[in-house]
Amino acid sequence: MDLQTLTNDPEGIVEADRAHVWHHLIQHKPFETIDPRIIVEGKGMKVWDIKGKEHIDAVSGGVWTVNVGYGRERIADAVRDQLVKMCYFAGAAGSIPGSRFAEALIDKMPGLDRVYYANSGSEANEKAFKMVRQISHKYYGGKKNKILYRERDYHGTTIATLSAGGQDERNAQYGPFTPGFVRVPHCLEYRAQDEFAGDSYGVKAAEAIEEVILREGPDTIGALCLEPITAGGGIIVPPKGYWEKVQEICKKYDILLHIDEVVCGVGRTGTWFGYQQFGIKPDIVTMAKGVASGYAAISCCVTTNEVFDKFKDADDPMGYFRDISTFGGCTAGPTAAIENMNIIQEEGLLDNSTKMGDYLKDKLHEMAEKHAWIGDVRGKGLFAGAELVQNRTTKEPVDEKKVMAIVADCMAQGVIIGATNRSLPGFNNTILFAPALIATKDDIDHILDGLDQAITRVLG
Repeated sequence: MDLQTLTNDPEGIVEADRAHVWHHLIQHKPFETIDPRIIVEGKGMKVWDIKGKEHIDAVSGGVWTVNVGYGRERIADAVRDQLVKMCYFAGAAGSIPGSRFAEALIDKMPGLDRVYYANSGSEANEKAFKMVRQISHKYYGGKKNKILYRERDYHGTTIATLSAGGQDERNAQYGPFTPGFVRVPHCLEYRAQDEFAGDSYGVKAAEAIEEVILREGPDTIGALCLEPITAGGGIIVPPKGYWEKVQEICKKYDILLHIDEVVCGVGRTGTWFGYQQFGIKPDIVTMAKGVASGYAAISCCVTTNEVFDKFKDADDPMGYFRDISTFGGCTAGPTAAIENMNIIQEEGLLDNSTKMGDYLKDKLHEMAEKHAWIGDVRGKGLFAGAELVQNRTTKEPVDEKKVMAIVADCMAQGVIIGATNRSLPGFNNTILFAPALIATKDDIDHILDGLDQAITRVLG
């Protein structure tokens, strides 16, 4: 592969980046002496940087997005054709791809009915929060306005979504936050709160949410916002009994259940959506990332008709959902999403996510027999985590610097993995995997061989 012909002037590009680009989630001081990383091409599970180095990507674009892999010409071609025909019109009007994708999406989400388009996961969650607040004012005199969120969960980067953020290091230095957001305990059994430990941990963890509701007052709680499987907070699959009890509690107190599928959605766990693994029926579902696999910007806030109908009131001039997402009107997103969904169906990628996800977790368990540093393995589908500990008995976390040294060692080998970092005080010790849904056993073996070598070099 002749990357020089693609980049033209690699040194000039690096210097322009160093001088002018403000990268996400990274300290720029080191770029005074080292080059920023620039990725220039991708195909399947692999990407190449501007220096020609090949990497296998175990985190789907760094942030769990490129679900169908790189280099999908049919998605790019469909987007190009649509943009030439009709690129954009404000979301007060409809579009052909917007209508088509909404219909296809709702077909995969029985019990849900309406799709509101936006352009990022943070924005989709903001829409849901605004819906809850407007319902509170319109039907409950403004009182039922609080939104519950869970420790370790993450819902976005805006001030309101950080207000619902369960990762304290992500939130640090960005307050004061929006009032009316209330935290409930996490449900990670490996790190179980002492009073919850035991065979019925899942139910007890859910009952802890009810305790918060009763403390705050059920008539003040409008919604409960949760990830179906906690992602950046450590790949936490809720234990048996948890989701059933959560659903029961929400119905008991007339609380809307908002599921944030920004990471888990569109095949990541082996079903179209993570909540479908647990048989629950949400009122609101938000999604982004894998909806179009990064080929175009799109997010969706999906609701039941029961929620939607609360905004249909021609007698109230303020009663409709008075919101706009400028780029929710761009046709590229739903066009890419249609092709993305077609690829997942045609290539059987939901089944592959399940099968290869089981293989990934089995291999991680095998690795744990060799490396006592691996204290816990968890996940569902091609979405897995390995929590690293100093001692399996005490469960003392491996220091974050060593975890990031493992990530760096893998990167040097040409293997891109993820890890919790600068998110959870004292508990940034989980290695994260979310390879594209096209992953094969050979891909997983390649990734885990890199991890094996890195753990040996860094931890011994």
